[in-house]
Amino acid sequence: MNPDWLAAFLVGFLGAGHCMGMCGGIASLMNIGQVKPSHTWLNPLCYNIGRMLSYSLTGAIIGASVSSITSFSGLNASLLWLRILSALFMLALALYIGQWWQGLLVIEKVGQKIWQYISPIGQKLLPITHPIQAIPFGFIWGWLPCGMVYSMLTWSAAAGDSLNGAMLMFAFGLGTLPAMLFIAIGASSFNQWVKSLMFRRIGASLLAAYGIFQLYQAVLRLL
Repeated sequence: MNPDWLAAFLVGFLGAGHCMGMCGGIASLMNIGQVKPSHTWLNPLCYNIGRMLSYSLTGAIIGASVSSITSFSGLNASLLWLRILSALFMLALALYIGQWWQGLLVIEKVGQKIWQYISPIGQKLLPITHPIQAIPFGFIWGWLPCGMVYSMLTWSAAAGDSLNGAMLMFAFGLGTLPAMLFIAIGASSFNQWVKSLMFRRIGASLLAAYGIFQLYQAVLRLL
């Protein structure tokens, strides 16, 4: 397994508290008005499948686009600069999750301008009457402005090809899956744990350490 995929999974898992804050309200909509017990799990699961497909497609497009540009231009060193940029975003993300610095909110505000045109499409799919309907709903809401997603997309840009770009984003989405499922079924004890400041800061410290490691490796290759 590519170690970057594992790292992306850990980013998603360690950033669970942030994900619950951003998407928790949306996830809780999955079971409103449902009477079938099986849908308690199926609706949130299908929603998250759609969300992960959205991440994967975006990662594939960005990975392929950047790879093609660098290949045709002959500027392969630009991938190393993108690796440095992704490492810096990882550090910014760690500070954001740990609630030490909120600079990524500026980037989220840019994404909100695009989101205002996309969100009405998702709203037309409510209420969710069948689990399959939750997949396109999740796909659309995968575009919700999120500093964590934007940070991971810079990583996809430096992935080198569409497959790695897609797999990085899929692994990231998979890491967020446990928290998103638990919040959808109302697991309050788990929710309180991952949203606690201590958990967020432990996770943020680990992300910062990984970001520094990635930055060190990228700079070393440039020298």
